[in-house]
Amino acid sequence: MTESATGLTAKPLYQQVRERLVTRLIDGDWVAGDVIPSEIQLARELGVSQGTVRKALDEMVRDNILRRKQGRGTFVASSDDAEFVFQFFRLQPDGGERVLPSSQVISVSRDKATAAVAQALDIARGTETFRIERVRSLNNRPAISETVILVRALFDGFPTRDVPNNLYNLYAKRWGIRIGRTDEQLKAVAATDTDAERLNCAPGAPLLRIERIAHDLGGTPVELRLSHCLTDGLHYSAG
Repeated sequence: MTESATGLTAKPLYQQVRERLVTRLIDGDWVAGDVIPSEIQLARELGVSQGTVRKALDEMVRDNILRRKQGRGTFVASSDDAEFVFQFFRLQPDGGERVLPSSQVISVSRDKATAAVAQALDIARGTETFRIERVRSLNNRPAISETVILVRALFDGFPTRDVPNNLYNLYAKRWGIRIGRTDEQLKAVAATDTDAERLNCAPGAPLLRIERIAHDLGGTPVELRLSHCLTDGLHYSAG
């Protein structure tokens, strides 16, 4: 990557390499499941050392953008891969194995961005959005009362029926939007009447609120997700 190495930039070279590789993913040079070129090939192509490429790839693996498979190479992570899902779903049974949730969609409606939503998604107040309300269950027990908000222009034609459990996989396959990272804030809250009805708990019961902003591979915020979670027998795993 001679031009970037000599350009006016303060970023470490491996981060420049990472950005170039992410751009190729965004441009569709490689899609989910594809094996990417070897470190040696990429180093030669970009004009950097193999060690620099390896450091960039290591970071992309940590971010769950890529996956290494022993003896087979490095692949573009698929959004329907269980490990990809667990990267973003961290509520787990105490002392038990990791479990993927099931989902029941209550409604899909059009809405307009409030000031809080606009700030979270970096859009203008009043921008048209989709609002998905659903309940997520673990081991057949309602555990999460969830609201998902999307910018309508990015997800034009979002289905109002038969919405799949794995939304990130839907985003990737239907609109080509791959989630690259999420930012989360956690807070203890009391169950609202709506939460209580959805989760079969008492109004005012303690819940964990997870506010998540999901960003695409280019760093643009594309989804705001508000999850109110029961923690009786469950915990949030940060590992």
